[in-house]
Amino acid sequence: MSAGDPRVSDPQLADPARSDPSQADPRAPAPTPSASTGASAFPASDATPGDRARESAAPTLPDGGRRVRAAIRRALADDRDDERPDAADPGPAEGAVIELEHVHLGFDGRTILDDISFLAMKGETIAVVGESGTGKSTTLKLILRLLVPDRGCVYVHGREIGGLSFEEALEVRQQMGMVFQGAALFDSMSVYENVAYPLREHTDYEEEEIERRVREKLAFVDLDPDVVMPQLPSALSGGMRKRVGIARAIANDPRIMLYDEPTSGLDPLTTGTITRLILKLQRELGVTSIVVSHDIRSVFRMASYVALLYEKQIRFFGTPEEMAASDDRYIQDFLGGF
Repeated sequence: MSAGDPRVSDPQLADPARSDPSQADPRAPAPTPSASTGASAFPASDATPGDRARESAAPTLPDGGRRVRAAIRRALADDRDDERPDAADPGPAEGAVIELEHVHLGFDGRTILDDISFLAMKGETIAVVGESGTGKSTTLKLILRLLVPDRGCVYVHGREIGGLSFEEALEVRQQMGMVFQGAALFDSMSVYENVAYPLREHTDYEEEEIERRVREKLAFVDLDPDVVMPQLPSALSGGMRKRVGIARAIANDPRIMLYDEPTSGLDPLTTGTITRLILKLQRELGVTSIVVSHDIRSVFRMASYVALLYEKQIRFFGTPEEMAASDDRYIQDFLGGF
């Protein structure tokens, strides 16, 4: 963690020298995580305490960090929500927006997912992480009903979608926005036409209303509509294309957002921009999101809960804080490069 990224988890631990560089003692040792919480301090921001807790959820643990992880677990024990439904219980969970219940899926005799259960409540961001080839993107296809599980159930707003007809599945998909790994913009269409596309396909809005919405969504993702609307995707940077992809995904005001590697191939500053946009959708619009990502740093900033896939199953499901505090050797190896 850089000296320019101070984090405060306990007001009593705040060091005035960290907020006022003029008071800093160059000989002083670097601050260590709190012994009571094991967490480093939060960056100053206008985020809510819950958001800041997620942003601080990936402390760099010192060697022999078992005591630190144990301290985090003790601190978290008082904050756990015992009322959260169990996705493994039969039937749709009350209040769940998305739920996978004992899902099994395989291709050509090879098992991809084996007894997968997790859920997302309204306004939560669930990050699905794991090594390549563990079935992360496959979970998005199940939620989109592009795939049907061999066994188990997938629920969207309490409705089991496995047995839906093609037309019924389309109706479910219209409740969702999808951001693809490469943005997947139409190269021959302008930015305006790309963002307007779902509005033309699924609504009967007049052109005036379509333009108003396109401008609104582009402004939401911090793009100047007058500048970018006439441009082709090839004229945009990678980060701008990703933001246009998000604008297109939210054009119909979906309550569910699905992201497949939203920060892949982006520089650190642009990665931060995309991460903040995902948080903005959660905070301001109450969107429920499923994010597939290899970017653990971004995951720990944005996720309400993390699902770690390993050997066809969920090895871990919990908050970023709980993941950082885990003594599981595989989890610590997985986070080792963070």
